[in-house]
Amino acid sequence: MTGIPTPLADQSESWPVTATEDLHRDGWVMALRADQVRPPDQPDASPFRRLVLEHPGAVVVLALDDDDRALCLWQYRHPARRRFVELPAGLCDEPGEDPEDVARRELREEAGLEASEWTHLTSTYPSPGILAEVQHLYLARGITEVGRGDFVVEHEEADMGAGWVPFGELLEAVLAGRVTDGPLALATLVAHARGLAGSAARGSSEGVRA
Repeated sequence: MTGIPTPLADQSESWPVTATEDLHRDGWVMALRADQVRPPDQPDASPFRRLVLEHPGAVVVLALDDDDRALCLWQYRHPARRRFVELPAGLCDEPGEDPEDVARRELREEAGLEASEWTHLTSTYPSPGILAEVQHLYLARGITEVGRGDFVVEHEEADMGAGWVPFGELLEAVLAGRVTDGPLALATLVAHARGLAGSAARGSSEGVRA
């Protein structure tokens, strides 16, 4: 067992890839490939196969209004066969674009809102054993309605619901396991742990407001 580094942190590292094969690649931003990987300190070892789901990254926005209510979305997700309570989110599909700029765009396109105050909560890898995605989580305050402009929703997003939920109620639902979307849960817990949300919550008796 190796010693614990100080401070405790992930480390950047890249093992040699002796061969790679595309299993699926098309015009979209995601692709699946198979890499043959070898440990860096074992040049004579046989390479082993690892699947990599390429992903450009994503942003997630916890938008809170002046009453400490969070904007939540209700969206069907086909792979899970489930309608999730989620937060506004989207792909970082423009090369070189700053994640906060992506977050601002997604909040406008999905909810018709803008925010004057932005706080980066954290960035995480949701499933690094296969997925290269990095999710950037933001807290947005100073909310105003601006409309979606010429953005047109389609597919699952055309069936998406939206509503303002008291932050205390959202936190309770996460802790009780009734709300299970990973990015929503993480953003809610980090914002609460850092003292950025929850102190002004009105309580669950107010319920969800459209």
